[in-house]
Amino acid sequence: MHTVAILALDGVIPFDLSAPIDVFGWARLPDGREAYRVRVCSPYPSGEVSAGAFTVRAPYGLEALAEADTIILPGVRQPPDRLPDGVTEALRAAAANGTRIASICVGAFLFAATGLLDGLRATTHWIAARDLAERHPEITVDANVLYVDNGQFLTSAGAAAALDMCLHMIRGDHGSAVAAQAARMSVMPLEREGGQAQFIVHDLPPAPSGATLEPVLRWMEEHCDRDLTLDEIAARAGMSTRTLNRRFREQAGTTPLQWLHRARVRRAQYLLETTAHPVERIASQTGFGSPTAFRERFRRVVGTSPQGYRRAFRSGSGPVPGPVSVSGPVPVPVPASASGPGPVPASASG
Repeated sequence: MHTVAILALDGVIPFDLSAPIDVFGWARLPDGREAYRVRVCSPYPSGEVSAGAFTVRAPYGLEALAEADTIILPGVRQPPDRLPDGVTEALRAAAANGTRIASICVGAFLFAATGLLDGLRATTHWIAARDLAERHPEITVDANVLYVDNGQFLTSAGAAAALDMCLHMIRGDHGSAVAAQAARMSVMPLEREGGQAQFIVHDLPPAPSGATLEPVLRWMEEHCDRDLTLDEIAARAGMSTRTLNRRFREQAGTTPLQWLHRARVRRAQYLLETTAHPVERIASQTGFGSPTAFRERFRRVVGTSPQGYRRAFRSGSGPVPGPVSVSGPVPVPVPASASGPGPVPASASG
């Protein structure tokens, strides 16, 4: 039987720990036998691991990693600068023996600390992706996908993406029928449309407080439904197009038209979430000119189609009561804990 060892470190995120336990535990072969043996391991002599509101006692130690076919690294709330004694050596030894290793969410920081991801593509929770890339420039971090499969080594994005990755591994091990049954038990589709880009809050590139572009940025956001040209934006700003491009690069880190496209996508997301307007109307309301241009730009930025985004994020089944303003700036929701302390924001655990 295929053995899955889940390595729990202090501060383990409960969902990251429980998701693979349940998904692999639910998998059944066509004759009804369990497809996996799941073991929870700890590097500490007592076996006790803090999991936030409660403590877990793992029945296995690091020696179980040598016997595993697959090792899972759940995320921890505060990835340590140095892994506990013996962990790196055990993981590298398992990798040398061909063991499959996968990380969940910010467990990618633990995986990266072993050096096993060097030169590879990897992902993590989107809110922690930049931090991972800065800490480990030798890794190509992709924040737009639900998981990355490099063959022997896999990494998943945050939270529910762990389910996607586990189901992907089950399908590779035992076929689609076994994976589909595990997906039904998880109340999850076997494949989700789009990547984690659809969950990212795409803030508009900010201009420094007091910057000369602030008035024109507000005007562009308020009028992004219009077919604005570079000349018109420059005239509004009272400068040449060449100066406008330079100021945008200096103060907003992008070009005027790229900034405008991002503003239009943000408004489109808001309308898809809060209204029942057809895609054709939203394309017109957001200045894209045609539904085709809207769909192409939306998929490029968000990673899924407008209809796919609406199915995932629509707040209700009918039109939102009362008028919906589409002429002013769109409110940008900010994760409550996105500015919390520590190298990995707390919202990366949810």
